Amino acid sequence: MEVEIKLRLPDAAAHRQLSSFLAPRLRRIDAQRNLFFDAAPRTLAAATAALRVRLYGLDERAPSRAVLALKRRPRIDAGVSRVEEVEEPLQPALALACADDPASLGGVDSPIIRLVAEEYGVGGVAAPFICLGGFRNTRAVYQLEEGETLGLVLELDETRFDFGTHYELECETAEPDRAKEVLERLLTVAGVPYELSRSNKFASFMAGKLLP
Repeated sequence: MEVEIKLRLPDAAAHRQLSSFLAPRLRRIDAQRNLFFDAAPRTLAAATAALRVRLYGLDERAPSRAVLALKRRPRIDAGVSRVEEVEEPLQPALALACADDPASLGGVDSPIIRLVAEEYGVGGVAAPFICLGGFRNTRAVYQLEEGETLGLVLELDETRFDFGTHYELECETAEPDRAKEVLERLLTVAGVPYELSRSNKFASFMAGKLLP
């Protein structure tokens, strides 16, 4: 179970303000391309599941790494997100091949692909994979100090959909109540406006619009 705090920022100005405030704690910036796969009838989406290939790197034809993930049964309440997640590394060249030929993903030797085939019947000849499309994300990763901040790792996202841009601060944690207090206090000190997220990026992607 992945547990995250998700706080939505209203606009690019708030994103820049928080980026500047957190700059001394910056560890790295990741360029991500996220692609989602399903059967034509949207079998996985109907079961509240999402199969994602994430490619890292600025060069889309030569990603530095790739990760295959299955996320299931997401729920989010007052900025606290919980979702069942399994993930595994994927060879970048193989990830690119699947992006070009989505049906070939069904032939990948992978525990996740076998799980999707067994539990949802997706990926075989009768229900081959198609690519639903996706979105690009720039993620800045920050490390807070130990102590009252719990040594949290923060992820500040700028997510570019075809229909708009979404800004969000995320933090994976085993102590969501305490972590949420830390993040809300940090944003208050930084003078950055925010809202508690009520949906995730995949939901916005499937809806074709920015959701709160």
